[in-house]
Amino acid sequence: MKENIIIFDGECSLCNGVVGWLLKFAPTDSFSFVAFQSSYGQNLLHTYGFPKKELTTVILINEAGAHTHSDGFLKIVAQIPEWRFVAALLAFIPRIIRDAIYNLASKNRIKWFGKSKTCAIGF
Repeated sequence: MKENIIIFDGECSLCNGVVGWLLKFAPTDSFSFVAFQSSYGQNLLHTYGFPKKELTTVILINEAGAHTHSDGFLKIVAQIPEWRFVAALLAFIPRIIRDAIYNLASKNRIKWFGKSKTCAIGF
């Protein structure tokens, strides 16, 4: 697999905002975006052994496999030239701490940012 596929929650305002940011700042054609609610998203979740009813993490799928939580997010951010250094610095924070912060945000993302009426990429 040559491309980077990002599976995200198409109903989450935070997730849609991040996708919009990536579409604006990531090099062209760096990523393919798939809402987990779409049939393709559901197929990918099944293929990689993730639950299909709820998504609690962004998932990056690339030639090395599936990457989740803070590791997945940092791998995504590292592909944006202007943010590569920030991603490298954040990677020095122990994963247990990064994932604790990531999981707190993931758990509260709908409460803090709300549900989106539209998906950044459509379904």
